[in-house]
Amino acid sequence: MKKVLKYVGIGILVLGALWAAAFFVKSNSKSAIQYDTKNPFITNIEKKSVATGTVVPQDEVEIKPQISGIIDKIYLEEGVKVKAGDLIATIKVVPNEQAMNQARGRVRNAELALNNVKIEYNRNKGLFEKGVIASQDFDNIQLQFDQAKQELQNAQSDYQIIRDGSAGGSSTANTNVRATVSGTILEIPVKEGDQVIQSNNFNDGTTIATIADLSKMIFEGKVDEGEVGKLKVGMPLTISLGAVQGKTLDAKLRFIAPKGVEESGAVQFKIEGDVDVKDDFMIRAGYSANASLVLEKKDSVLAIPEALLQFDTKTDQPYVEVETGDQKFERKDIETGISDGINVEIVSGLTKDDKVKVWNKTEPIKKGTEEEEKA
Repeated sequence: MKKVLKYVGIGILVLGALWAAAFFVKSNSKSAIQYDTKNPFITNIEKKSVATGTVVPQDEVEIKPQISGIIDKIYLEEGVKVKAGDLIATIKVVPNEQAMNQARGRVRNAELALNNVKIEYNRNKGLFEKGVIASQDFDNIQLQFDQAKQELQNAQSDYQIIRDGSAGGSSTANTNVRATVSGTILEIPVKEGDQVIQSNNFNDGTTIATIADLSKMIFEGKVDEGEVGKLKVGMPLTISLGAVQGKTLDAKLRFIAPKGVEESGAVQFKIEGDVDVKDDFMIRAGYSANASLVLEKKDSVLAIPEALLQFDTKTDQPYVEVETGDQKFERKDIETGISDGINVEIVSGLTKDDKVKVWNKTEPIKKGTEEEEKA
């Protein structure tokens, strides 16, 4: 009976040891990773660059007053389409007291001078008619009289301009602010009651309104110095507007700045493109936009996803791993061409039949049992 119990105990120990060993092997073993493969394929690849910027009118005209004063009335609003000659605002003249006083004094002096010359003229006219003085002497007096009358007219006109804003009995020539070009009013930065000044040698003058033709728009943006050398005037652009989703505009590169500007440590070059404006939606001045430029394009080339590439740590040369058997791979050096950031051109080293390893696949992590976690 003791021997039976002894053998039973030994058997239990052996079975326990075998179970423990099997559990250990099972808990510490990992299944082999099964790598996927992809074949090279034929596709079209475009290498693009994106320039950020804005869409603005080709020409903006600032309307300035012809005389200083106060805005009396504004007749139009921003966004209204106007034609050249349309009335935008009127200005009320506020005369300068010092200039008014000087102008009045000049008028008074001209009147005194004219009265004095008139007396002399009338005296000499009577003598000339009696034949006492020569014709030449009378002609000189006649000239002085005419000059005195003209000086009085000039003084009176200057006084009226200072007082009313214009001579001739009407101030509409200078006090009326009219559009000088046809287009859309983009901005009226003044309001009724604001004081404005005319343009002169020391001041640009107050802007009454800004007018632009919104049918002639351009894209203004900047590109990095690493890409500006690949650009050429006349290249096509595709403009995407941030404010208009799902709509694109065609454009043509018209200008590349000859000088760059450093911004945040990088040299940027200004570019401009003529935008082909469409009639199905309105483009407002100042819309933010992105311009897509095709720097290089190749059709029907052999390519693989760029994510399959690996690079030698010493030479930085690209290579891939090609399947030679069931889950067996070997390194293959390749030569690449252009890339669009997703696919890369294969110049040499691969064929359409090669199966390229998707090398970055990882095995999913398995959750252990409660006993393993506690251990």
